[in-house]
Amino acid sequence: MAEKKVTNLTREERIALVERAESELPLSLQTELLSLNRSSLYYQPRPPSAEEVRLKHRIDEVYTQSPFYGARKIAAQLQREGMGINRKTVGRYMSEMGIAAIYPGPNLSKRNQKEGVYPYSTRVISRARTPIIFGALILRIFACEAAGCIWWPCWIGILGM
Repeated sequence: MAEKKVTNLTREERIALVERAESELPLSLQTELLSLNRSSLYYQPRPPSAEEVRLKHRIDEVYTQSPFYGARKIAAQLQREGMGINRKTVGRYMSEMGIAAIYPGPNLSKRNQKEGVYPYSTRVISRARTPIIFGALILRIFACEAAGCIWWPCWIGILGM
């Protein structure tokens, strides 16, 4: 005969169904039927220490000031303040608090379809004006090397031609 296990109840509801004292079924059989680990019945979670609470408050303050800081930068900031905390510990605390760095996501190089397409400026100019553009670039580089980067007078002289 197959045993039917209770799976449509939440973990807390299944733990509440366990009869600890004066039961006909032993605890091991009850936990097996309820799909629970027997050790989970005895576990009592510890409250966070005062040091952990203090660090989490400081991490939250740093994150509020700079939401683009990740675990590495927050850990470096806390190290500069004299708090000896590891990057992985900062990351764990951030995940427990549900905060994460704000950063650009993927596909940012895709263009917005609503915006117009603007062609590259040298493709529009006819071939008759192409030597003027190349001459301007060559004279600009030459002027920078010879005269110690005098940019503006070179451009005025070439564009005035």
